[in-house]
Amino acid sequence: MIRRYTRPEMGAIWTEQNRYQKWLDVELAVCEAWHELGEIPSEALERIKQKIGFSVERIEEIERVVKHDVLAFLHSIADYVGDDSRFVHLGLTSYDVVDTALSLLLKESLEKTAEDLEKLKEILKEQALKYKKTPIMGRTHGVHAEPITFGVKILVWYEEVNRHIDRIQNAIRIMSVGRIQGSVGTYIHLNPSVETIALEKLGLKPAKVSTQVLQRDRHAEALFVLALICSTCDKIAVEIRHLQKTEAHELEESFTKGQKGSSSMPHKKNPVRAERVSGLARVTRSNLHVALENIPLWHERDISHSSAERVIFPDSFIITDYLLAETTSLVKNWSVHTDRMEKNIHVTKGLVFSQRVMLALTKKDISREQAYQLVQKNSLEAWNKNMDFKNLILQDPEISNILTDEEIADCFTLDPYLEKIDYIFDKVFADEN
Repeated sequence: MIRRYTRPEMGAIWTEQNRYQKWLDVELAVCEAWHELGEIPSEALERIKQKIGFSVERIEEIERVVKHDVLAFLHSIADYVGDDSRFVHLGLTSYDVVDTALSLLLKESLEKTAEDLEKLKEILKEQALKYKKTPIMGRTHGVHAEPITFGVKILVWYEEVNRHIDRIQNAIRIMSVGRIQGSVGTYIHLNPSVETIALEKLGLKPAKVSTQVLQRDRHAEALFVLALICSTCDKIAVEIRHLQKTEAHELEESFTKGQKGSSSMPHKKNPVRAERVSGLARVTRSNLHVALENIPLWHERDISHSSAERVIFPDSFIITDYLLAETTSLVKNWSVHTDRMEKNIHVTKGLVFSQRVMLALTKKDISREQAYQLVQKNSLEAWNKNMDFKNLILQDPEISNILTDEEIADCFTLDPYLEKIDYIFDKVFADEN
């Protein structure tokens, strides 16, 4: 089912063809290193480079017999190279090839994910600036709190994506290593210079120390970043879903021509794409758990991580790629109902200005506790009886003896909530100017 969410570029990275190509790249780099050290004749290296290749079908055919993918791969290479294949895989163990190639795959995938993050960041910035001063009801615990702006809401997501960009660059650095150190990592059948030369050709650095495998905390960190990214996509999707609820109707994901929302109710427009984002984000978070379980292997290695990694790496990267594209599209093409946003601010008939009334009272030399009690008494009456909060405040003799009508009116305007919005945006964009 994951194929349904596979976009071409990320999908191409995780094909069997590309996986074996990365293995071949490692084998060739090692051959070139041995040649530089005088262990492979120039003529043999040239013949290897001209002839070397593999067949996925042939590898799978051989693997059904030998039950070992790297040996099957080497048999397929030998079909192409002939006698010079004795120089291929010289002094190596399987995971010199497999783990180094996996680092290349992960690095390539992380770099593609970083590009996708930049696209989401760009559209979030555009939308945040567009709705910078658009008032919307702020909600805590799902209950009306105080007004904010829709732009600030988006700005929070923008800054979160900035942190993900930093994290993914660090993950690329962490994964830009290989290991060509032989069985159990002691170079017993290798000149250590082979590793240095070969990995430099591949754009990787040698792990300072390894067992027979690269340590899986590196791989878990990469999947942790993906889980965080998908969780931010989920966070945005959940907000869209809440604001699209009929009672709010402040925001809607795009509804295209010919689209249907329900098999039985023609009026329905459901946030199906946002719900899909939320659902698939759970998969990447679950895959992170598997990556963490892969860290404690037996002694210098076992193979319990290998089968799981064949699922969690392609699935997590393909899902993350898809979710970033979906989230970018959702934010770019949503329908924003600014009139409904303003209407919903006033749906509680002024209750959201209760803190401003309380603070105005505290400036008149009464205790905060007394001010709170006076305002809460009127707030509860306004809520329970569906009455206008401002009128109740104006009619309360205890409050009207402290505040003038003009001072009370000043408490019931949105203008103060917009005064410091520029300051917030300037803080976020300070490093970009």
